[in-house]
Amino acid sequence: MRRPLPLVSALLLATLPPVARAQASVRPGSPAPAQHLGFDRNLYPGDAALPSLRRHFAFTGYWLNNPPGETTNTWTGKRATLAAQGFGFLVLFNGRLDAEIQRAAKTRKTTPASLGQQDAAAAIAAAQREHFSPGTLLFLDQEEGGRLLPEQSGYLFAWTEAIAASSFRPGVYLSGQPVPDSPGKTITTAQDVREQIAAKHLHPVALFVYQDACPPSNGCTLSPPPISHSGAPGIDVWQYAQSPRRPETTRACATTYARDNQCYAPGIPGIFLDMNTATSDDPSHGR
Repeated sequence: MRRPLPLVSALLLATLPPVARAQASVRPGSPAPAQHLGFDRNLYPGDAALPSLRRHFAFTGYWLNNPPGETTNTWTGKRATLAAQGFGFLVLFNGRLDAEIQRAAKTRKTTPASLGQQDAAAAIAAAQREHFSPGTLLFLDQEEGGRLLPEQSGYLFAWTEAIAASSFRPGVYLSGQPVPDSPGKTITTAQDVREQIAAKHLHPVALFVYQDACPPSNGCTLSPPPISHSGAPGIDVWQYAQSPRRPETTRACATTYARDNQCYAPGIPGIFLDMNTATSDDPSHGR
């Protein structure tokens, strides 16, 4: 999913439109990096909801294939509609769970690397069909947390390297939640991937980290902490609130969520979502 220097007032920033919000540390003599709010959800919210969502959010998630748990992709063909409303993009491709990677190896004799390359080709083709321009960041959705198993690592890095060899750029959505790794030590998927990138991979990989634990998150709110407080240094996007909330990690901020444990934007009932903060109002540079 850096410790604080003096912060700009979050109360003042919350009154600004999304593209102008900035909650960041300031070094003397240097401008404060901007911080922007976005949302993502598996189901397209509908054209009628976009103006209300745009009042709060600068960017939106955009799925290139079926989101987790879904059998269809309702985002297909909606890029122009969203762009017309002024949204930036967080372009997502749903990756394989470990069980799927292992099943492909057993039943189809497909190596994790080959499967990653095949899925990268599918992501590239989908991004082109949706008219995303060269240079757009495509984020692979890595749902399972902790240290990657060997087959997960082989799949993920084959995907990112194949994307990097195309006209697009690679990113990964992964966990920033610490989990036990060895006696007395913890690991996050973000740390594990960073270490593997540094050790054996040629291309930089942008990170979109989910970490909704309170703290560092303060829950379902339009005034999140600075992205530097996420616990994952140097990331591009922080998903600080999820729908539904995870009770075991969000007890301290439970009252910021609705009674059904979902996260809703103010004044937009019926559309639960995940909330994100990023250093760009167009994290995938997809406009």
